[in-house]
Amino acid sequence: MSTVLARNWWLLALRGVCAILFGVIALVAPLATILTLVIFFAAYMLVDGVFGIIASVRAAQRNERWGFLLLEGLVDILVGAAAFLMPAAAVWAFVYLVALWALVSGGLMLAAAFRLHLHYGRWWLALGGVISILFGLALLINPGMSAVVLTWWMGGYAVAFGVMLLILAFRLRGRHEEAGRPMPTPRTA
Repeated sequence: MSTVLARNWWLLALRGVCAILFGVIALVAPLATILTLVIFFAAYMLVDGVFGIIASVRAAQRNERWGFLLLEGLVDILVGAAAFLMPAAAVWAFVYLVALWALVSGGLMLAAAFRLHLHYGRWWLALGGVISILFGLALLINPGMSAVVLTWWMGGYAVAFGVMLLILAFRLRGRHEEAGRPMPTPRTA
């Protein structure tokens, strides 16, 4: 595996450069990034819906269960069309979904913290729950700005991830070049 990675170090470098470019775009133009991601999501949902309907027709031809496949395909097409026609609503829905997740998971963490004994880290779990709840509330207070901030975080992550991939790629390149050189012969005195 290491040899394959070292031989193809340039693929990791290319992946790192793409991640950095995406991250910079997300940091510089967060609204355009958000809307572009929504459009890609909408296109995916439309295509997935069509494939779901095709799968349901094929299943029906073989006398297999097809109802849920058809329903899934239709729902995918409806969601994709809605996201395409109202991209801002799709962004808000995503922010609300993340906020709901943070609130529910934070509440569950708090509940679990009260069931733990003190020496098992009850307060750390409770603190994690409180932070999650505060995060969910912050998202709900200003969902528009929350979407921009989430995009900035995604951009920051992409830049950091890309830099790490570049570092790895150039280290692998060095290893690959070392492996191609003949080993020096030891000198005897």
